[in-house]
Amino acid sequence: MNNKTRNIFFAFGLIAVIVMLFTFKVSFTQLWRDITHAGYWLIAILLLWVVLYTMNAWTWRIIIRGSGPCRIPFWRLLKITITGFALNYATPAGLMGGEPYKIMELKPFIGTQRATSSVLLFAMMHIFSHFWFWATSILVYAILALTGNLGMSIGMGTILLLMLLFCSGGIYLFSRGYKNGMVVRLVSILSHMPGLKRWTASLIEKHQEDLHNIDQQIAALHKQNKRSFYGSFALEYIGRIMQSFEIYFMLILFDAGDGGALTFVYSFLILSFTSLFANLLFFMPLQLGGREGGFAMSVAQMGMTSDIGMFVSIICRVRELVWTAIGLLLMKVGNKVTDTETPSDVEKED
Repeated sequence: MNNKTRNIFFAFGLIAVIVMLFTFKVSFTQLWRDITHAGYWLIAILLLWVVLYTMNAWTWRIIIRGSGPCRIPFWRLLKITITGFALNYATPAGLMGGEPYKIMELKPFIGTQRATSSVLLFAMMHIFSHFWFWATSILVYAILALTGNLGMSIGMGTILLLMLLFCSGGIYLFSRGYKNGMVVRLVSILSHMPGLKRWTASLIEKHQEDLHNIDQQIAALHKQNKRSFYGSFALEYIGRIMQSFEIYFMLILFDAGDGGALTFVYSFLILSFTSLFANLLFFMPLQLGGREGGFAMSVAQMGMTSDIGMFVSIICRVRELVWTAIGLLLMKVGNKVTDTETPSDVEKED
């Protein structure tokens, strides 16, 4: 990727972060009070995401190696991963962010087709693991309700049933996508949307063979390289569970729960319900409002006070801001591609 294109991505991300800062409806006094209350636990939360991003990059590396050699150094893959998530956090639905950026950064190392398929596969695996994560939380909540640790009303039962139907539908669609590919079908769906018919027709005409090849590479990971498929899925799913420690650390500060396994389970459920609600509002930059509302409802359902929900949402927002800033800064460093990193067969392909 040339510096001009990279600067465009940087500018969009920076503008989105500035907009988010001006629309962050929390007083500086409350913000500073919550940060000081978090204390060293805020450092632990920020370091936790070093582990989570490393697992994301490792997942991506497994996916890339599933279709051939992975010639990009791991440190560079980690850098692109962090920046990609930063752009996705900062822009609506990541349309000007993560996925296009990652494809363009990875292209010099493994070629356009493999870069595109690996980025799509990583995005699919990331979402696929979320559906299983949400489905697991439904089972966990039901078990806690049966044991008397959580309440179960008709309204909550209805919500859990709708969640189960939503997760089952998502798992089914992605399972079909892994078996047959989904790029060609997605382009076909887009062709029926107003204003996109001419664009999709041109795309199919010029890149029909490339689109089919990408679908074949997506299907190959599931059919021919099951070790890579299940290895990448395990990493992403475990990563979602490990993310619960972020909320667990904050609940400990408020002495919420028993401070042990039950508190961690509550953290798991709060994260699951909040992430589902926030992802339903994926079109909002940094999921403004959706994340806070999700935390408020989830914490209340666990029988905790609104103060805990506000604290958790603010600290999570601070963490997102810090890592978004880090991701944008990483976009500006370590971008030189050496001759030893760029194989000749990739140059010939493109």
